[in-house]
Amino acid sequence: MPAGVPWPTYLKTLATSMLAMFAGAEVVHRYYRPDLSIPEIPPKPGELRTELLGLKSRSSEAQTSQQ
Repeated sequence: MPAGVPWPTYLKTLATSMLAMFAGAEVVHRYYRPDLSIPEIPPKPGELRTELLGLKSRSSEAQTSQQ
C-alpha cells in the first residue's frame, strides 16, 4: 500500500481529497461565472469579457475618487 497506510485510511483520504477538489472547483466556477455560450462569429481581439463581476463599477469608482 502507498506509504504504508492501510486501505480504509487511504480510501477515506482519497475520497475526502476528491470532494474538496470538486467543491473548490464549484466555488471558483460560481465566483467567476464563465460565459459558456458559443458565439456564431468569433470575437475580435480585445472584445472578450474576462473581467470579474463588479470590476467595472469598482474601477470607475476608483477613477472618480482619483480625480
